[in-house]
Amino acid sequence: MDIFEQSQLTQADRDQLQQLMKTVQLEKQDYFIREGNVCRQLALLRKGILRSFYVKDNGEEITDCIMFEGQLVTAYSSLITGAPAFENIQAITDCELAVLDRDDLYRLYEQNIRWANTGRIFGEQEFVMMEQRTRSFQQYTAKERYDEMVRKHPRMIQQVPLQYLASYLGITPQHLSRLRKN
Repeated sequence: MDIFEQSQLTQADRDQLQQLMKTVQLEKQDYFIREGNVCRQLALLRKGILRSFYVKDNGEEITDCIMFEGQLVTAYSSLITGAPAFENIQAITDCELAVLDRDDLYRLYEQNIRWANTGRIFGEQEFVMMEQRTRSFQQYTAKERYDEMVRKHPRMIQQVPLQYLASYLGITPQHLSRLRKN
């Protein structure tokens, strides 16, 4: 069940949202948000694949999230607080997004309890995903994390470049190659 079904939005609510959203095209390697900028938008990924990553002091990129069609996209902490984003969100493939400005989002929250509930549900889902990801690094081996990815997210294995998958799993590309061979 997706976030919109859980919040019990009416067709009028969805139509209201459609009027506020703008279509944005990103080419492969373009950014939705760059580290250090304040995120003022939330987007629905209509087509393509995005990744969220941060850059360590030594220049190493750490992929912490990979997003596919149908997922909501934002630098959530920055969107909420107005502080600069600590992450980058970049297109792995050409992408199409339906983008909503933060001010319009918060107006929807204020005017309609169903939209406020949708925002709450999104926040809850983000928390659960973050908790699961943290727990997977604390409790599981790299092989177990890889096996879970194959089982739950086969598209990642098929469509995401090896270096991003390795980073997402917290291993080197060489280690990922060995896991894939076995």
